[in-house]
Amino acid sequence: MASRTNHRILRGWVLLCAAALACSGAAIGGTAGAETPNRVEASDFPVASEVRLAGDAKQTRFVLDLTRPIQFRAFTLTDPSRVVVDVPQISFQLKAGTGNAGRGLIKTFRYGLVMPGRSRIVFDLTGPARITNSYVLEAANGQPPRLVLELEQVDRTGQVESLAAESRPELKPALSDTPVAAVHVESSATARPAAPADVRPVVVIDPGHGGLDNGTQAGGTNEKELVLVFGLALRDRLEKSGKYRVVMTRTDDTFIPLADRVKVARNQSAALFVSIHADALPRNEGDAQGATIYTLSDRASDAEAERLAETENKADAIGGVNLTEEPVEVADILIELAQRETRKFSNRFARVLIGEMKTTVRMHKHPLKSAGFKVLKAPDVPSVLVELGYVSNKGDLEHLVSEQWRNRTAGAMAKAIDAFLAKRLATAGTAN
Repeated sequence: MASRTNHRILRGWVLLCAAALACSGAAIGGTAGAETPNRVEASDFPVASEVRLAGDAKQTRFVLDLTRPIQFRAFTLTDPSRVVVDVPQISFQLKAGTGNAGRGLIKTFRYGLVMPGRSRIVFDLTGPARITNSYVLEAANGQPPRLVLELEQVDRTGQVESLAAESRPELKPALSDTPVAAVHVESSATARPAAPADVRPVVVIDPGHGGLDNGTQAGGTNEKELVLVFGLALRDRLEKSGKYRVVMTRTDDTFIPLADRVKVARNQSAALFVSIHADALPRNEGDAQGATIYTLSDRASDAEAERLAETENKADAIGGVNLTEEPVEVADILIELAQRETRKFSNRFARVLIGEMKTTVRMHKHPLKSAGFKVLKAPDVPSVLVELGYVSNKGDLEHLVSEQWRNRTAGAMAKAIDAFLAKRLATAGTAN
């Protein structure tokens, strides 16, 4: 009896700690799957039409042609050396492959949406540098408005000094010149009574990558697009049953930092978190095929799992997130106990998922693996990462773009979710 009482006390403390952690930061707007009223049309956004690079390894200039002037913010990051430019939401209409080839201090750059109303450009640098000048030119002499960024080579000490002089970057709501959707607010006199609480289990579906993070690429196909389409199909399948409240970390081509993906699950008190990906192997590592299910582990199950975790964990660096601002999770015995129990449930679900998928989907020769994926680190939400297949394998890629295969696979995953949550809820009911 004393043991059971102590367990209940520990669970109470775990829930309190979990609530405190969840309050440390809210999920970014627009990721909970809700529809936004009066959606802004793409034609309302400024258009980026052309990019020019000039200079050498000591001084480099970046010029972006726009259809109208914008506000922006530019800052530098270290380890690795990067420059980040935050701008209002832009319609990038640049030539395919723009950013793959750099010049001078700029090795490569990428661009895309990081949240509704906000886009970002991230430059990978060849070494330490600082921003010597950044400005927007008005249209003049037949030239369009232009955003100009000038960089100068410095040593690491100079780069750190330039960082100290800057205020810390923050992701804020859309800038003032960005169209904002109108929101209708009812007065208290006309407000309708609150709807009854939805007590259905919450399932969070997390399509990997997005925005300026394309993920793996093969045959002209981006991983971020494949996994988003699959995630939406799985959502529709689950919602059709009416058993769950389904929350998406993203429903469009938006970049979501890894920590915010975890926060979505924790803030929603999710019963299950499923991250969707599609891997690729470098050519010198041979060929592999089939779906793989990953769970969280401090030690990778094999070299391939370790490589994949390292690649996926770089997503925040790819998106230009300032990793020094990430909140540190509380590391005490109570959280460790919660995480230990959660890992057991995660492993149990992974095995159920493999059992359902292998009857309809080609699986990897070693379908269950583990590694230290950041996106699976919620201490109180059972979480798995599903690699649907390898975009580097011709047969897998054909499956990944097939609607028939997608529907069949989503159906198998929905059955696994049904089986896992039905058993868990029944066990919880018995315990209560």
